[in-house]
Amino acid sequence: MANTNSVSVQVFSLNCWGIRYLSKHCPQRYAMIGDMLCKEEHDIVLLQEVWSEKDYLSLKKKLACSHPHSHYFKSGVIGSGLAIFSKHRIHDTFVYRYSLNGYPYMAHHGDWFGGKAVGLAVLNIGSLTANVYVTHLHAEYCRDKDSYLPHRVVQAWELQQFIRHTSTAADVVILGGDLNMHPQDLGNRLLRTYTGLRDSYLETAKFDGCEDGITLIADNPFISKKELVPFDKGIRIDYILFKGSSKADVYCDFMSTTKGSVPDHPFPYSDHEALTAELRLETQTPTGTGSDSQAKNRDSAAEKVAELVDIVTEARTEVKVGLHCAERMRYTASRTGVMGLALLFLELAIAAVPWLALGAEQPFPRTSFYMLAALCFAILLTTSLLYIFYTMELKSLQGAEDQMRLAVGSLQEMLRGFPLAQPHSTQRRAPEGQGPSAFDPEE
Repeated sequence: MANTNSVSVQVFSLNCWGIRYLSKHCPQRYAMIGDMLCKEEHDIVLLQEVWSEKDYLSLKKKLACSHPHSHYFKSGVIGSGLAIFSKHRIHDTFVYRYSLNGYPYMAHHGDWFGGKAVGLAVLNIGSLTANVYVTHLHAEYCRDKDSYLPHRVVQAWELQQFIRHTSTAADVVILGGDLNMHPQDLGNRLLRTYTGLRDSYLETAKFDGCEDGITLIADNPFISKKELVPFDKGIRIDYILFKGSSKADVYCDFMSTTKGSVPDHPFPYSDHEALTAELRLETQTPTGTGSDSQAKNRDSAAEKVAELVDIVTEARTEVKVGLHCAERMRYTASRTGVMGLALLFLELAIAAVPWLALGAEQPFPRTSFYMLAALCFAILLTTSLLYIFYTMELKSLQGAEDQMRLAVGSLQEMLRGFPLAQPHSTQRRAPEGQGPSAFDPEE
């Protein structure tokens, strides 16, 4: 039997919808959030859409006693909006900005300006090292015609890569945030299957909150019900995910969500519901496992690898769709630029007529001539910027597709290494260089 030692950790996650001067009742809601966090005293608080650093500093001042350690992850034009508050000391932090994040000319969506990213904070919880991640992925906006789907799939791909490559030394991994994906969406399956992260809502022993764990509910006064069609009750896009290691097992004993408007207040904390997960970390001294257990672990690992091959292949297909779209848009930008350049040359030729034919008058009024020249320069400048942007998008999509292709090849090779039937007494050694992932034998 292994010796175990248990510690409880409360994790809180909320998309604050904190756009100054645009989000409704923003100062009042931040005051409510701060009061609630002081009262509840969660161990780890993960916030998204804290777009103003002034609001972060205000929360930091209010939570100085209950959560003395904090960090604000800066990224993009207006910031990533990500912040963490903790009772446990933060030893190290890092932020990774996603390579794709929408389009700058879609200013009314604003995702590109936010610089969506994933923030990492390394904590010590007792004797355990915990890697805590907070993130916010690109919004969906329209499920039927989701032009941002390739970007969100690439973000999910980069997120799982970032977690796998930075958590090798961690005993506990916790991820919280607004993933903007339904539980069975491609990016969500890619993230959870590749990393082995488990969903608190699906794993909890007890749940108290909105039906089906939805975090964007139709009854929220800040939400237009048209945005939730065809999901009348709402959708679940906010998550707290976790996993343990060979040194610690992690269990979710209790999970809850807020349920709309806050008691004694006319409106809720945000347009999203807040999540709270009570995790139990059990440290243990590993003992030897029998051959039967090892054989079951191999069978389970083989199934997970096969599932992962299908998921990554599906992700590659979606990224290729994005590639074709970006190539088409770049071609359109270049063609429009050539037309603008041809128009500019034509105008220059007309302007040269009085010089070439002595005594001839300018055939166009001067005002119209200058306006047409300004239009040509505007077309050239705009198309040049768009051409550069779409080229960068193509490079990022091609890079992600190349990585996925290599991953599929490695997974298929790994899958061929698993025997279909093998005596339980025989032991296999994992392929060299294999990093931690969902298909490692369970801790």
